[in-house]
Amino acid sequence: MQIALIGLGKMGGNMVRRLLRGGHEVVAYDRSAEAVAAVVAEGAKGASSLAEVVSKLSGPRAVWVMVPAGDPTEATIKELTGLLSKGDIVIDGGNSNFRESVRRSGELAEKGLKFLDAGTSGGVWGLANGYCLMVGGDKSAFDHVEPAFKTLAPEQGLAYLGKAGAGHFAKMVHNGIEYAMMQSYAEGFELLAASDYGYDLGALSGVWNRGSVVRSWLLELAENAFKKDPKLEGLKAYVNDSGEGRWTVNEAIALAVPVPTIAASLFARFTSRQDNSFAMRVLSALRNEFGGHAVKKA
Repeated sequence: MQIALIGLGKMGGNMVRRLLRGGHEVVAYDRSAEAVAAVVAEGAKGASSLAEVVSKLSGPRAVWVMVPAGDPTEATIKELTGLLSKGDIVIDGGNSNFRESVRRSGELAEKGLKFLDAGTSGGVWGLANGYCLMVGGDKSAFDHVEPAFKTLAPEQGLAYLGKAGAGHFAKMVHNGIEYAMMQSYAEGFELLAASDYGYDLGALSGVWNRGSVVRSWLLELAENAFKKDPKLEGLKAYVNDSGEGRWTVNEAIALAVPVPTIAASLFARFTSRQDNSFAMRVLSALRNEFGGHAVKKA
């Protein structure tokens, strides 16, 4: 099928390549001319503007937006809205908040356009392994784009989940679970490293990945990381969050669903960004005041 992909970053560029390998016709656009040139060299049709993207597609057009969530996605969809025709399809494959997807679906429907929110997981490994796709929105639009979805996803890695927002809600919870899984591995490996057994964490990760109940793709990635840098000395203990963990906790509060492990993993990321934490200084001061415990001066 014919499809356009807007945003050729870490995931978008490889998605174009996977679509091309699946025999699809892809029109590609990015603000970086070099990124466009790279996929054109592999068979994509390049465009230098959103208007040119639309001009190179035949109806019903399908345009996949793969740019950062928030303002970049909002601006891109807003511009596309003025360029597309009734019956055309906009797909948001970024990590947008599901509430934004519900709003966008309604706004586009008022103009006769169809919308799909495609929660997309797979990262930089998606080209080889495929992308897990969780899709919500207009069912007729899904049916039209399904051939491309099937090319991007591994076998059984694609699901149509229902009305607008369903895809991004599922991806939000997926990422919240990911936070907790990663935190659990991190704490376990810290305990192993602190022991006096001198574990080779890369080797132990490899053992756990063969038959253990804790084996996973994340653990495979940990195994790779430890083999490259056994003590992770090249990294700073600072971890960002891109929003989905916060949204997961917020929705859990709104729905009165307890998610203590996910919440704790989110707060652990906040802790990683603190240098000489004020809270920890308060604890030190209190221990000194009530018990005369030793303190370390700044």
